[in-house]
Amino acid sequence: MDLPHSLGWQYLAGGTRITEQLLIENLTRAEQFVLQHKGTEPANTGRFTDHEATGTYHCRACDAALYRSTDKFHSGCGWPSFDDEIADAVRHARDADGHRTEILCATCDGHLGHVFAGERLTEKNTRHCVNSISLRFESDPTEHATAWFAGGCFWGVEYHFERAPGVLKVSSGYMGGHVEQPDYRQVCDGVTGHAEAVQVQFNPARTDFETLAKLFFEIHDPTEVDRQGPDIGTQYRSAIYFADEAQRQTAERLINQLRDQGLNVVTELTPVAKFWPAEDYHQEYYARHAKQPYCHTYTKRFQQSGEEG
Repeated sequence: MDLPHSLGWQYLAGGTRITEQLLIENLTRAEQFVLQHKGTEPANTGRFTDHEATGTYHCRACDAALYRSTDKFHSGCGWPSFDDEIADAVRHARDADGHRTEILCATCDGHLGHVFAGERLTEKNTRHCVNSISLRFESDPTEHATAWFAGGCFWGVEYHFERAPGVLKVSSGYMGGHVEQPDYRQVCDGVTGHAEAVQVQFNPARTDFETLAKLFFEIHDPTEVDRQGPDIGTQYRSAIYFADEAQRQTAERLINQLRDQGLNVVTELTPVAKFWPAEDYHQEYYARHAKQPYCHTYTKRFQQSGEEG
């Protein structure tokens, strides 16, 4: 498999039981590199390294449940670390280097990483060092709140919200149009009236709508009409879809605050409409492709109390 050297990942040859059909249909080239060809993502680049939400980590290839969040800990190694696995979910094998112990999904043999013992980092004295790109996270069905935002290409908006404390799950999709079950091509052609939007599920005990709305205004340019950077079209408009009067009032107050600071904010405030999830290949796009957003960068816009204007 011809993979670009620019990925900067170590390559280790090895076999697998994952079928080529499964890889082609469900995995990106970067995911194939790790799961099938036993590659390693660079340290401190995976989305789950500092992830703290409550739930279960699944195999990206076959979706088998592998690890629980209660067994996750911060080891400082640069990769997600777990001191235990779900029973019979992970297979151990001697690594090709003859020294380390490789860990693989017991269901499909996808490469996960390596396991180490004797480091005394937790009471269980075990560290599963796992590649984030080998995993998919499913939050527990506990009480949560939801917010919806549109601010240009949903890939970049999703990227930033996924890394926000208290966020449980972010889904990319389409909102605010008049066509049932729109697809990406229809939305891009501008015939459905939808905006590219994200649905953000969050733990209200750890964050709130105002915090997320502030982040929204700081990861895109709310002064641009029907565009965001090089992306032009009504599907890239800036909008907040409020679920209740409290969300509407909060969003309106933040917009007025930014306008008082001199920003010509054009963000639309619209009641929540039907949210249509986008195609699977749009979900977690940057995490799966090991890339960074090209038109969504963080810019501080809200002054903290006590700061001068």
